[in-house]
Amino acid sequence: MLIGRIATGEVEDTPGKAPNRAKSGRAGGQARANSLAPSERARISKKAVAAKSAKNK
Repeated sequence: MLIGRIATGEVEDTPGKAPNRAKSGRAGGQARANSLAPSERARISKKAVAAKSAKNK
């Protein structure tokens, strides 16, 4: 409903309180990945996959 009202110009779209939060989150994730050893990144990835699999069951 709101999307249609924004598209027709009835309501003005307001950005979130922190529009750059996602941008800085990506930068932080990239910095963390660069600081970790490949084996450590692999261990973290496997742990995340296991948690996601357990959640989906």
